[in-house]
Amino acid sequence: MIRDRLNISRLAIKYSWLTICFWLAITVAGLLAFSSLKYALFPDITFPVVVVNSTADFSTAEETENQLTIPIEKQLQSLERLDDLRSSTYPGRAVINVSFTVGTNIESSVEQVKTALSEVKLPDTANFEVIPVNLNESAAVSYAIKSDSFDLNRLTEIAATTIIPKITNLPGVLRVDLLGNGTQLSATELSSPATLVRFNGENALAFQVIKESQANTLEVVSSVADLVTNLQTELPEIELTLAATQADYIREATQATIDALILAIVLAVVVIFVFLRNWQATLITALAIPISLLGTFIIMAIAGFNLETITLLALALVIGIIVDDAIVDVENIMRHIEAGETPKQAAISATNEIGLTVSASTLTIVAVFLPVAFMGGTIGQFFKPFGLTVSAAVLFSLLVARTLSPVLAVYWLKGTSDRGLGNGKLEDKGDKLNNFERSYRNLLQWSLNHRKIVVAIALFSFVSGIALIPLIPKGFIPKLDRGEFNIVYTTALPQLPENVNPQVTNPESNSIVNQETEVTNQDSENSLFGEGSFDWLVNIAKSPTKVLLTRTRKVGEQLEAVVLNLPEVESVYTVVGVRGEPNRGRLYVRLKRDRANSTTEIQDQLRTSLPQLENVTTSIEDLQFIELESTKPLQVAFLGNNSEQLPEIAQKVKAKLEEIPGFADLTASGEDDNQGIERLNNQPVAYLSANLNDNLALGEATDKVVAIAKPILPPNVILDLKGDSGISNHVLKNFTGTITLAVICMLGLLLLLFGRLLEPIVVGLSLPLSIVGAMLALLLTQSDFGMISLIGLIFLIGLLDKNALLLMDYANQLRQQGLNRREAILRTGTVRLRPILMTTASTILGMLPLAVGLGAGAELRQPMAVAIIGGLITSTLLSLIVVPILYTLLEDFGKFKPRIKADKHG
Repeated sequence: MIRDRLNISRLAIKYSWLTICFWLAITVAGLLAFSSLKYALFPDITFPVVVVNSTADFSTAEETENQLTIPIEKQLQSLERLDDLRSSTYPGRAVINVSFTVGTNIESSVEQVKTALSEVKLPDTANFEVIPVNLNESAAVSYAIKSDSFDLNRLTEIAATTIIPKITNLPGVLRVDLLGNGTQLSATELSSPATLVRFNGENALAFQVIKESQANTLEVVSSVADLVTNLQTELPEIELTLAATQADYIREATQATIDALILAIVLAVVVIFVFLRNWQATLITALAIPISLLGTFIIMAIAGFNLETITLLALALVIGIIVDDAIVDVENIMRHIEAGETPKQAAISATNEIGLTVSASTLTIVAVFLPVAFMGGTIGQFFKPFGLTVSAAVLFSLLVARTLSPVLAVYWLKGTSDRGLGNGKLEDKGDKLNNFERSYRNLLQWSLNHRKIVVAIALFSFVSGIALIPLIPKGFIPKLDRGEFNIVYTTALPQLPENVNPQVTNPESNSIVNQETEVTNQDSENSLFGEGSFDWLVNIAKSPTKVLLTRTRKVGEQLEAVVLNLPEVESVYTVVGVRGEPNRGRLYVRLKRDRANSTTEIQDQLRTSLPQLENVTTSIEDLQFIELESTKPLQVAFLGNNSEQLPEIAQKVKAKLEEIPGFADLTASGEDDNQGIERLNNQPVAYLSANLNDNLALGEATDKVVAIAKPILPPNVILDLKGDSGISNHVLKNFTGTITLAVICMLGLLLLLFGRLLEPIVVGLSLPLSIVGAMLALLLTQSDFGMISLIGLIFLIGLLDKNALLLMDYANQLRQQGLNRREAILRTGTVRLRPILMTTASTILGMLPLAVGLGAGAELRQPMAVAIIGGLITSTLLSLIVVPILYTLLEDFGKFKPRIKADKHG
């Protein structure tokens, strides 16, 4: 019989010392594995991008597009594992960004591109450069370099010869960029872009440490900090100040999650003790948590995972499941002991009785979460650590509950022959029910007599839950209050007056600039930078990069003055010449920890107080966990065949959105006269992008954009969502397929274990019972319905499945012993009420520290916990009534005959 085959507890008890030694070995190995795990913010994911930079002797963007961009795109579109193909075309230059699917080897991608380009026919004057970009090779930390004793040139020399080489040699460091030098700097193993730097309102130098893709951010930052301390002693006349790092937030966020995890364990144990009122039983149950987690750490270490937001969420999530398995086993053993059995007899008979239920429910949870680990695309790679961590944890919890917990029960629990019935036979408690149990039994009895009303209530709750979904704010990942953000700004490239035609023979030498026409300052904006004057034209002709950097820095100084005036601001680190573009600047703003206002509130305040400078666009943006090109959460692509028509459409939609509150920093293609032609996946494209204020959710903003754009779009233009909007839609579609697959796997496994369709169908029909509570909780707390809350819903599927199986399996056993169906259901309800309430209460309290939303990164953890708590409350209350009713209805009307002749429905 399958129940006997799944009862490995009998073997564990027989070879108890072997069982104990095995788990001691797991404990030691788990501690070693835990010590090897590294802290991170998100999983290590390789984002391979290859940039093709091609130039040719063309004078217009249109000619360059036809002769250069399109032929290259056609050649690249058939590459293996190609994800995205974007291009920007300027007169005489084409930049093509080739994005490959996540996890693709960057070296092989480069070779693919080079091989493809070697076969394309380009004009004779054309040449190209292939540049690999691993977006996971991000800036780990930046330090400002200042000195009262040395001028900029001497400071640059010291930094290039003394500071940079030592930091470059540190493990995990890919390269170190020296910023603020103003011109291209070349030294031994050092090549940095031309930039200008300011820190807290003063000109400075800075060095930026780029980590290797596989290196751990915290380890790199820590080793750099140690070396900087030593350098500060060696170079007392130079001041090295931390300017920017993500390490502090990573530490705070991971520690906050770990704190919540520990508190969840404590609260779960307290609940167990309140129900069992036996410290030995509580200890046996509580031990399952750390031992299961230590076993999980072994799998995480083998798989190369980190302790980061996603895996820590997984560990916090499984606390309830881990406790559930142990609770069900230990509670059932205690029930048998109270009936008069010896601890050993109780352990064998109780685990035999409950083994199929515990094994089936845990294996179905694995069946639910494994598909999450193997979702496709970027999201799939992102959640691979999540799905595997959850699966490993629940499998270890099953092993602990089926082996270690019964063995410890034999040794630690005391026989109570003088308590309970005392004859070793489990019978209905009858008059011994407490008031709560009696009330539940009466309600269950009423429900069996009014099955249609119960089904109607269940259907109403499901429909209500679905109806609440449009009212809930929707997003991809909740906005984090990180206490840091960027202000990105771009200045328009200078336009020479029509009556000026400077002739430069050699900009690097002291050549003469012939100027025949007197030029005067033309407007206030030009006079700010000296533009339009003869001297300015001479300077820009001689050294265009340096002049543009100086011009862009002046804009940054004006923005800094406003930002530094805010009392919540701790520091401002400005880099001019971002990504090698001298007309682009970025202010990294770091806020004080003890501030009164949130990051979002300060951002909104700055949007109204920053100066509105002519020919300058500013954007206040959240930090991304991967340094992609500046991408705002809302981005819409307009695709069509007419490259001149698309920017006009984007600007029309932008003009209408500017009238709607909530949209900020709106930009559209075609606003900059210097822009070239943009293409996406072999089609002309125009982009519209925006940041969002705190009172406008991403889902609502996306709906508004689509509603405004649709009447404007001609039939030949397609609207495509990009940025977080596109990712959010992609996640919802992927999760729909994933949940469907998970449910099919779960029901298929139940069919295999139970041998008939009744139990799987009851489980399948009872799954929606959690929807109403989850949606209501998200609505009341205004938490996002997105990727994180969807994880909570998947978890609820697994937990509700466990409750349903606990009820149905025991009812089947009682019927096999001769009870009629009605009495079996009533007795099952009262017997299984305590373990179900225990598991629900322990899981809810375990989620409470995450739901409260304390500590760094709380916004990321909160929606999941809120959805689980709300869903558990309604699903538990409904499943205690609805599952037995569905069980009887399906058996009566679905031709599911009982598998034993002795049973009478009753």
